[in-house]
Amino acid sequence: MVLPIRKYGLILFATAIHLFCQSQNLIKNPSFEQFGECPVKLGNLDQDVMHWSAPTIGSTDYFHSCSNYMGTPKNFNGVQEADFGSGYAGLYLYAPDDYREYLQASLTETLVKGERYELSFYISLAERSDFAIREFGVLFSDKPLKFETKKNLSKRVRYSAPANRYHYIKIPDKEFYRDTEDWVEVKTAFTALGTERYMTLGNFENNVGTLKTKRKRQAKQGAYYYLDLVSLTGPDSPITIARADSEEPPEPEKTYALDAEHTFKNVLFEFDRYQLSEAAMKEVKQVYGYLQQHPDFIITVHGHTDNVGTSGYNQELSENRCKAVTEYLLGLGLSASRVSWVGQGGGSPIASNDTEAGRQQNRRVVFVLSRQ
Repeated sequence: MVLPIRKYGLILFATAIHLFCQSQNLIKNPSFEQFGECPVKLGNLDQDVMHWSAPTIGSTDYFHSCSNYMGTPKNFNGVQEADFGSGYAGLYLYAPDDYREYLQASLTETLVKGERYELSFYISLAERSDFAIREFGVLFSDKPLKFETKKNLSKRVRYSAPANRYHYIKIPDKEFYRDTEDWVEVKTAFTALGTERYMTLGNFENNVGTLKTKRKRQAKQGAYYYLDLVSLTGPDSPITIARADSEEPPEPEKTYALDAEHTFKNVLFEFDRYQLSEAAMKEVKQVYGYLQQHPDFIITVHGHTDNVGTSGYNQELSENRCKAVTEYLLGLGLSASRVSWVGQGGGSPIASNDTEAGRQQNRRVVFVLSRQ
């Protein structure tokens, strides 16, 4: 969900929410106000900011109004007001050669297994960015991360560290985060595994796997975002009561037979598209609510296309439709260990491909629930 904070008139409101929830926030120094040294150079977040670190050798930045060179609102990548205090972080989420920067926080306590948590933070795209992305990654671990790499923290890299347990969550959105003026809220809800003690924010996909769009014709630099006011709250936190936009998955209205195919009635894609509509999201949320009530169930998602196009292209398109549903489930908080997907291409029609109505029925997604 994307919620812009307008600079005129809502700063006091945002600050009031922050102060109200401070005692419940599991993030230390959530708006980057506490620092050991006023920042004077790029890539010095590790040394400057209290309770935050960079888990790689990528040069994550810190900006504060106390600084002339690393100050606010003007800095090397554009202009951005510090609406939640006087400081914020800056990092590349997409750059040439898979270059990435990350932010790592130590939580005030280990999360409780089976409990629901809400994570939110605010971002703004730097003006000099020539790309924008539309999803974020959150990696929880029971031990702090430290990798000698400047590239994306892929699964292969992460699991090269022995005896660290991970919980990875994607936060996708149907729109690209391209606002360079206002702060935009990014948030998700999830169920804890009970191993989450540290949290790392960033983009864990490589360049090929990153959902991105060009902002300029000659795009070469990347996507640089400012980030501020990080909040991680538990089920009893006032924030879930006080926020007018807080939303929990709806109660399931039906039951689903195990080991049988179920077709999403509203997950019917436009031609050559794989974005979820509002109606599709609502239906996927219903299935998510059912899965939350049955924690021993897993879901397998199957994507289909019509017969327009080559078999290879339709196979890729069906896989993207699977990913759209899967990533939305993960964004709602479903554990990655409970969901899988298979692209079926256009070889299994349920209606005639000779009419548009039939082809639309064939551009579908089905799912199978089974016991884990």
